[in-house]
Amino acid sequence: MTHRIGIVGGDGIGPEVVAEATKVLDATGVGYTPVAFDLGGTRYRRDGEILPAADLEAIRGLDAVLLGAVGIPEVPPGVMERGLLLALRFDLDLYVNVRPFVAPPSSRNSGVDLVVVRENTEGTYAGEGGYLRKGTPHEIATQGSVNTRFGVERCVRFAFELARTRERRHLTLVHKTNVLTFAGDLWQRTFDEVGRSYDDIETAYHHVDAACIYLVQDPGRYDVVVTDNLFGDILTDLGGAVSGGIGRAASANLNPDRTGPSLFEPVHGSAPDIAGSGRADPRAAIISAAMMLEFLGEDEAAARVRDAVAKSEDVVGTTSEIGDAIAERV
Repeated sequence: MTHRIGIVGGDGIGPEVVAEATKVLDATGVGYTPVAFDLGGTRYRRDGEILPAADLEAIRGLDAVLLGAVGIPEVPPGVMERGLLLALRFDLDLYVNVRPFVAPPSSRNSGVDLVVVRENTEGTYAGEGGYLRKGTPHEIATQGSVNTRFGVERCVRFAFELARTRERRHLTLVHKTNVLTFAGDLWQRTFDEVGRSYDDIETAYHHVDAACIYLVQDPGRYDVVVTDNLFGDILTDLGGAVSGGIGRAASANLNPDRTGPSLFEPVHGSAPDIAGSGRADPRAAIISAAMMLEFLGEDEAAARVRDAVAKSEDVVGTTSEIGDAIAERV
């Protein structure tokens, strides 16, 4: 089988880490056809286009998308995030964001192995809200959190299914039910009701502020975490920091129903300050590629990539040298 994979290098270090990820993909021997897209802040600054209709239509016809990173200092914050990343999540119904964190042996948290499942299309990122009297001393800004039973349940059910595939079979809901009494109540009730069908899974609940403390003090207590869009965004950056660095944090934006392609990307962002220096760690992009292979059914190849990354602790050097070493071990 030959997979059609969209390649979006993007901005900053994005093209550099994607180049190493595709190098590793080539080393697996898996058949794929790369379809390149010029998307990101650089293109937006050049011609004012963020996600042209023709590109979106072409992406819909792919099997998966591998994204490096987008964003440049010359483009205001939020333009790329809402115009490209969130647009793809909403249009392709990438309703689950999965971010695994496995601390390497050299980390002070060696042995930590957890996954955060983040609802990806609702919450405060849905765009509900607005301004009144903007720019005046009496300005009002509202930002609503949109939570539907349908959206919450499909995310929670995915998390239970994922927990069932793991050795510990433990799932923690993270929210703020004591203050966010409407959204939190919906999440808690849905979690409890769905959980009745998974009596083989041990469950827990933590407030998000407590979860931040636990992730720093004792991240090993977590196996699978499920949470909403905003809390998931924050927790996963912290998860990267406590498990070897954000440079190794990978993610998958999934359409589990497979009505369209899923998107795989490192968490670290475009890091324009080190672009072109060879200092970017490509491991997050490579792990993202492994997640993509797994989702495409190429389990054996994905396992080889994960194993090669795990055994690359001794590798130091430039971005391309690290990629070469991992590709050779694949």
